[in-house]
Amino acid sequence: MTKTVKNQLLRNLYNLKSFGYEYHETLDFFSSEVKNFKLPNNLDALKNSVEHCYLCELCKSRKNVLFGYGNPNSDIMFISDEPSNSEDEIGAFYSGKSGELLAKMIENVLNIHKEEVYLTTLVKCKSLNGLNNSNIDTCNDYLLKQIELINPKLIVALGEKTYSYLLKNSMNFAQIRGKDLVYNGVTLIATFSPSFLLRNPSSKKDAYYDMLKIKNYMESLVWSK
Repeated sequence: MTKTVKNQLLRNLYNLKSFGYEYHETLDFFSSEVKNFKLPNNLDALKNSVEHCYLCELCKSRKNVLFGYGNPNSDIMFISDEPSNSEDEIGAFYSGKSGELLAKMIENVLNIHKEEVYLTTLVKCKSLNGLNNSNIDTCNDYLLKQIELINPKLIVALGEKTYSYLLKNSMNFAQIRGKDLVYNGVTLIATFSPSFLLRNPSSKKDAYYDMLKIKNYMESLVWSK
């Protein structure tokens, strides 16, 4: 069975289930055989796979699939938890107030254009009622493949949810943000998400210092080349 046929079959079965159809035996849509099928080894093909993904309920509510944005050869990769409402509506990253704030954090503190970094999310579709780990687990193979293809030297985890999922760590976020951590052999620095900063502007000063540390790390990468 080809990957295209398998994905179409999964989509049809999922649609039947959404209409209330019950199978005689429990069907595991997310078995290891399905989740671990070979993913493409280039970003364009991977993006195409993601845009035609129907493996979880987020496919029913999304308006757009947000795969990734920026320089695929960047040494730094920003990861947020999910697309914002504005990004889902428009189909473009850096949309809405949180997107605009993130762009300012990158361009005003790191002193580089936002296009020079690579930005993606744990899940590629906007949730309606809050993100859960089941959604993230389903999408995680796509993210892991993205990281493999981008091959960043530094990952910036935006927000507590992103940090907690990636590192499977329940430590107090306020105590670990801004520190050098490691994710799958890659240096990771966590900082506040733009949406959190919009709700808690008093934390912008701490986020600024986190971004300065990220800037110093980036500059050290340039000197080491």
